[in-house]
Amino acid sequence: MKKTLPGFTAAALAALVMSSLPTVSHADMAYNIGATTDYRYRGISQTRLKPALQGGLDYTNGAFYAGAWASQIKWIKDFGGDASVEIDLYGGVKGEVTKDLTYDVGVLTYQYPSNKLKPIGGANANTTEVYGALTYGPGTLKYSYALTDTFGNFDSKGSYYLDFSATFDVGGISVVPHVGYQKISGPYSGPGSYTDYSLTVSKDFSGVVVSGALVGTDADKTFYSSPVNGKKLGKSGLVLSVKYNF
Repeated sequence: MKKTLPGFTAAALAALVMSSLPTVSHADMAYNIGATTDYRYRGISQTRLKPALQGGLDYTNGAFYAGAWASQIKWIKDFGGDASVEIDLYGGVKGEVTKDLTYDVGVLTYQYPSNKLKPIGGANANTTEVYGALTYGPGTLKYSYALTDTFGNFDSKGSYYLDFSATFDVGGISVVPHVGYQKISGPYSGPGSYTDYSLTVSKDFSGVVVSGALVGTDADKTFYSSPVNGKKLGKSGLVLSVKYNF
């Protein structure tokens, strides 16, 4: 991986990942580029409540899929590291258990180039998780398990995230309620563990998806705050996003 990517664009990300993939037909590839008023992940702002550019690509071949996605971030630099981008690489398999029940299992690694968090002993924020999900009707239950320390928390291998979401089509508008629980193992279990919740409404305009999400958490206000300006990164808020799928 390159060092920090201050001039990150979805096109640059696509070129990077495409160079490492075998030649595939265009029909097997999908791309997306977008922007958001606040990059929230599991309810916690990754951008100090500021906007971010994002983009990615996906490859599918039958039940198998793989892809990459990236976003601008601020929290690594806030804690003394030198990463301004998050790069996610993932792959897995999807299929049917029964006609109405489907599964999704895979692995996902979050990479933060040059991320060593100097003020907290040089902790490594890079995180790898395995996950499994079951979908029945509109509802999906997903469990993600950390094979490494989790997002820079020392001795947190074995942390997990359990979440439930449902997707409803209401007159051509997608409505997605969600609730999740992030468990941080190890010495930071108390302040690090929390519940998040959201309600997302989106509309697809011929590939351009516009969405709004009400997001909140019960995260510890001191543990999940920016050391730069003291802002509470898990505070309730409205997040607006636009994404173009092509």
